[in-house]
Amino acid sequence: MLKLNDISKTFYPGTPNEKKALDHLNLAVQKEDFITIIGSNGAGKSTLFNAISGAFFADEGQVLLDDKDVTFLPEHQRARCIGHLFQDPMRGTAPDMTIEENLAVAYLRSTRHKHAFLSRITKADKAQFRDKLALLDMGLEDRMRQPVGLLSGGQRQALTLLMATLVPPKVLLLDEHTAALDPGTAEKVLQLTQHIVNEQKLTCLMITHNMTQALALGNRTLMMDQGRIVLDVEGETRRHMTVQDLLNKFTLGTGKVLDNDRMLLSTD
Repeated sequence: MLKLNDISKTFYPGTPNEKKALDHLNLAVQKEDFITIIGSNGAGKSTLFNAISGAFFADEGQVLLDDKDVTFLPEHQRARCIGHLFQDPMRGTAPDMTIEENLAVAYLRSTRHKHAFLSRITKADKAQFRDKLALLDMGLEDRMRQPVGLLSGGQRQALTLLMATLVPPKVLLLDEHTAALDPGTAEKVLQLTQHIVNEQKLTCLMITHNMTQALALGNRTLMMDQGRIVLDVEGETRRHMTVQDLLNKFTLGTGKVLDNDRMLLSTD
């Protein structure tokens, strides 16, 4: 349901800072895939997400969503069917607006009707917001009139996750969305993520630096290096893989040893 055909992207071309971030990358994502993506800094993981979400247009290649060519569709239009969460809990919400107002904006933006932005939130919509907030188990359903800027990082990230899935997106992109949280809060947000993805049967791609997590979550794991996918594993092969197997596959696919301390230390 999502296909990237021969996607390339080079930043600062023709300068000393030239960087080929995506190198003729091909990827086919099936409906309800939950794909974890790992790779060292600069491997092209976030750039891949930005190519999917429309944060920039690829230099070469094609992006297809449900067989529709969205290669040159602007980001704000893709946002109607693509949810995108970032590592920074401060992104994705408006701090001076209330929880209820943030949810309303997310709901109207994601609604596919062409006149959605001219619509108003009904009492039934507000009741739905409250019910959804209650599922987070953070007490936010009793704080709907409070500004989002008063929330903790974990509360804000959970709210952002809810906003991105209030109207189920065709694709959900999670860019290390728990990495900036303390371990306890990160685990809670991750559990919420699994629950929402499974309940709504979402198609999801999640970047993580934790290799154990990459093998435990979802149904498929990709490893990236220098703008390319060097490993794509799923099914029975993935179920029997260990972190050491991942490291060995990385060396086999790239001809070098993974030396990213953050990834090597994050095995719990």
